[in-house]
Amino acid sequence: MLLGEYRHNVDVKGRVSVPSKFREDLGQSFVVTKGLDNCLFMYSKTEWETFENKLKQLPLTNQDARSFMRFFFAGATECEVDKQGRINIPQVLREYANITKDVVIVGVATRAEIWDSQNWKNYTASDSLDVSKIASQMSSLGI
Repeated sequence: MLLGEYRHNVDVKGRVSVPSKFREDLGQSFVVTKGLDNCLFMYSKTEWETFENKLKQLPLTNQDARSFMRFFFAGATECEVDKQGRINIPQVLREYANITKDVVIVGVATRAEIWDSQNWKNYTASDSLDVSKIASQMSSLGI
């Protein structure tokens, strides 16, 4: 399970270290794609396959479903961990998530997320992130 929050730097070549605890779950090769909230999602190959199968079940005739699929699949790339424990994040993904130098990598159970550190700070300080209010709404989802 992917848990925790880690701070790292992106080098001039677009490489970032993946926390060793995350590499255990993600493997030597995994999928990185555009995520929601202007971050990047990282999935192990097994979790990506599960997510991919759910997306493939969406009706092709639904415009929102097609757009949702394009968003995730067009932005996806397979990354391999090098000997120093780093991956190279493609420029297009770095631009999407506004990643320049400092990043926060967070575990979210079945995936990890890469955030530009300022975007993460803004997100966690946001008025819209009222955890008590969100928690009260989770009962409708069975939590």
